[in-house]
Amino acid sequence: MKRILETERLYLREMTADDFADLALILQDTEVMYAYEHAFSDAEVQAWLDKQMANYHKLGFGLWAVVLKENDVMIGQCGLTMQPVLDREVLEIGYLLQRAYWHQGYASEAAKACKAYAFSVLGADEVYSIIRDTNRASQRVAEANGMQIVDTFIKHYYNIDMPHYLYMVKN
Repeated sequence: MKRILETERLYLREMTADDFADLALILQDTEVMYAYEHAFSDAEVQAWLDKQMANYHKLGFGLWAVVLKENDVMIGQCGLTMQPVLDREVLEIGYLLQRAYWHQGYASEAAKACKAYAFSVLGADEVYSIIRDTNRASQRVAEANGMQIVDTFIKHYYNIDMPHYLYMVKN
């Protein structure tokens, strides 16, 4: 398993096929996935995992496993993806953690490390986070990462129109 970066309490690494069960704990939890309006099926979890592993090869990055250093437990995912938004494609920092690990600063810690990676390793000029208007916890993570809302838009997903904020920070 290829480690990508480390923080004080975490390390981020590429996910592998062996991470399916840990990923399912996140993507199949209706509370974690409320911004998506549904928990994922096994097939959707597998497609998500396959997409990340393909992105590692195609782009050199993707969503990575967030692992606690103290016990090697995968508690979530955080990383960088290319996302279409408002007729362009942007480099996005995304994050999802198991509910048991919410409100402990892990998402902010991982997201800040991903921002630093985007700027120092990838040479990005700016990074974004795309967050549903009702997801205040994720908005706080983006704000802690120095991001500000630069636009709003409607994302049509799962047959629902969902207002979203586009957060951004420049290098």
